[in-house]
Amino acid sequence: MDVRPLDVQDLELICRHREAMFREAGRDEATLRTMTEHFRAWLAPRLADGAYFGYVLSERGEAIAGIGLMLIDWPPHPLHPETAQRGYVLNVYVEPGARRRGLARELMRLADEAFARRGVTYAILHATEQGRPLYEGLGWRATTEMATAVLPARA
Repeated sequence: MDVRPLDVQDLELICRHREAMFREAGRDEATLRTMTEHFRAWLAPRLADGAYFGYVLSERGEAIAGIGLMLIDWPPHPLHPETAQRGYVLNVYVEPGARRRGLARELMRLADEAFARRGVTYAILHATEQGRPLYEGLGWRATTEMATAVLPARA
């Protein structure tokens, strides 16, 4: 297995993995098409300037897994009182034919190393139901985060 950092040439691979991840989580095709169109435009400049980074695992020249990482500007917090950044893990995906071999675990190990090199002491992710057992087994825990859709202001 080969490991390499993501680069701008991986734009379509990342988009494909992200869409497949959400498809497997039960999202509808129309939403996925819209999301991917907007995600591609969002991702391209971040890949180019290194704000979005991560790794690809491959075998025989074929990408079989990937992970995306970002640093989030966040005020010091009781969970990380000394730093104003959080690591963010996203788009962890292993091709179906390559699963159950520890590849997602290896991607998470690489993420830990990448964050540590950048001085990040706290990281977050949003897990699918399929991914939750992996993350819990690695010591991740659920938080109290909540979310809502923001509606347009009324005149």
